[in-house]
Amino acid sequence: MSSNQSIEFGAQPLRIEDIVAFARFDAVAHISNDEALVRKIDTAVAFLDGLLEKEGVIYGVTTGYGDSVTVGIPLELVQELPLHLTRFHGCGMGAHFSHAESRAILATRLTSLTQGYSGVSWELLHLLRDMLNHKILPLIPQEGSVGASGDLTPLSYVAGALVGERDVYFQGEVMAAKDAFAKVGLKPIALRPKEGLAIMNGTAVMTAIACLAFDRANYLHKLATRITALSSLALKGNSHHFDEILFSVKPHSGQQQVAAWIRDDLNHHSHPRNAERLQDRYSIRCAPHVIGVLADSLPWLRQFIENELNSANDNPIIDGEGEHVLHGGHFYGGHIAMAMDSMKTAVANLADLADRQIASLVDTKYNNGLPSNLSDAHDERKYINHGFKAVQIGASSFTAEALKLTMPASVFSRSTECHNQDKVSMGTIAARDCMRVLQLTEQVLACTLLAAVQGLRIRINRGEVDEQGLSTNIRTMYSDVCRYFDNLTEDRPLEQTLRTTVDYIVQQRWDLYE
Repeated sequence: MSSNQSIEFGAQPLRIEDIVAFARFDAVAHISNDEALVRKIDTAVAFLDGLLEKEGVIYGVTTGYGDSVTVGIPLELVQELPLHLTRFHGCGMGAHFSHAESRAILATRLTSLTQGYSGVSWELLHLLRDMLNHKILPLIPQEGSVGASGDLTPLSYVAGALVGERDVYFQGEVMAAKDAFAKVGLKPIALRPKEGLAIMNGTAVMTAIACLAFDRANYLHKLATRITALSSLALKGNSHHFDEILFSVKPHSGQQQVAAWIRDDLNHHSHPRNAERLQDRYSIRCAPHVIGVLADSLPWLRQFIENELNSANDNPIIDGEGEHVLHGGHFYGGHIAMAMDSMKTAVANLADLADRQIASLVDTKYNNGLPSNLSDAHDERKYINHGFKAVQIGASSFTAEALKLTMPASVFSRSTECHNQDKVSMGTIAARDCMRVLQLTEQVLACTLLAAVQGLRIRINRGEVDEQGLSTNIRTMYSDVCRYFDNLTEDRPLEQTLRTTVDYIVQQRWDLYE
């Protein structure tokens, strides 16, 4: 994807890939000048101004917030209310979201506000756009949201930056937002009535993280497929386990696709291999059934995430053309919570699968003639070398932590804010959990990838596998890994090799299946 990709807000629904483009590839933001969008934005602002002149009652504009809805705000203080909202929510804790995640959050909030139902001004929309394009990134703590009323506390750091009161990351430094704006000729804005709520009262943080999680999960299900093929080759597995006729009788389309990818990787059509064993262990034989669960979940996960991405999800909703103020609960992140809880379970199963594969590769009881722990030491040197022994222990540790995190966050709703927010989504916690599960799974897959390559290399060096007879995709990836991962003939620290492999996975270095 090009680093100068241009993405337009407000014209057409955006896709997950558009948010990823801002996070990973520094896409450029534009706001549509579509006549329908211009009319929605202008009429909503004018309608709100008119209501204020008539002293209409609007939640969060002429009333307090949440349980304080019964508190009327004197009209002379209405202009100050949004600023107070940004300030008292400045209590986030924990690590800050990464620069990529912060860009995704800004892009996601801009997507929602350009639906035209939030009552915000062009000035606010343009400053959000300019922050994206100049890479002025609010420092947003990860902890403090229960997912309804949306991501109030983390998004207060976006709103606070817009008014120049919070810190941002810009040009390699942390500085006050107003100072970063000054460096590029921008100015903080004064939030209009409703604009504090419009920025903060929504699902932008959890949805942005969900977009990035989807991108990583989509890559990992392909990587786990490729690693399964490499592991099967290293274990001298039975390629008939992935037969087309076999999978035609259980028609889960994602599972069938995974089996087809493995079948092609193993050159089953051209060179079906008759293994010594009629049936391989489940971690090889049932790999399409494990990976296929995630593959078959991706379409509905995309639907949940992209529907939320392209929604107006603050409160109240302002219908300027119809002159309605609609009080509701669109800030509730239930769909993202369910998507993230489901995704993290499917992804953790990939970690568990790969952990079982590396366990087979290192164990002489199951690896069909490979040396103990995949050490290629010879003669008396083999007695003191331990190869992948500790790497397999590490993979087991990473897997255990990933599995532990699959407890669904969405069922742990907490009543808060004087029981006004008495049922909340926990969507942001679910999304953060999912990202950690993805990270741990990437580490397990890195361990198993290196182990599978080492096992295959031993087979090739022994003359048990013809490297030129491997499929093009397998040969290419095998050669690429071997370029930075030398044969393990003597014990050496593998931390840096593992970190390099994880970095390649995160960067999606290897072109996998179309």
